[in-house]
Amino acid sequence: MQRITQAGIRLFVAKGFEGATLDEIAAEAGISRRTFFHYFKSKDDILLALQSGMGEGIAAAVRQASPDARPLDAIRQAVIDTCAAVPPEDMIKIDRLMRSSASVQARKQASYVEHELTLFAALRDRWPQPERELALRLVALTAIGALRLSTERFSLEGGKRALTELLNEAFDALDAGI
Repeated sequence: MQRITQAGIRLFVAKGFEGATLDEIAAEAGISRRTFFHYFKSKDDILLALQSGMGEGIAAAVRQASPDARPLDAIRQAVIDTCAAVPPEDMIKIDRLMRSSASVQARKQASYVEHELTLFAALRDRWPQPERELALRLVALTAIGALRLSTERFSLEGGKRALTELLNEAFDALDAGI
């Protein structure tokens, strides 16, 4: 799957999202067109696989957080660490590709709801007390909001500042407002 994703990204960068065909992606990945469909339903899914992987990575980091940590601090660190793993140049390229397709952009926006639920589940795993459920849901929702706003600013600024810097600003603003 990773080989197909990497091949797709290379071709999208070289030819544009609309310019790269499924046949070219399959050939670049060394697979048949038919095999492509065992892993992805469409070429949109290549870009969205990157997005979904981020949510799972953040959730995994949250599950490893100290139970003594504040949930907001744990999710902040998880978001920042996960986003720091993606080189800024790649983040800019991926963001531009996602913005070049209306269908990908719409599905990306919908994926934020999935990320929120994934993070909420990870937070509940780490802090299972029922009385914390509402607060944990709010932490998940605001963490995704901070990620969305930071990513948007990163894109608007053309990557002039690191995404991690923008995320820290967003979480600082959130923490100061509480």
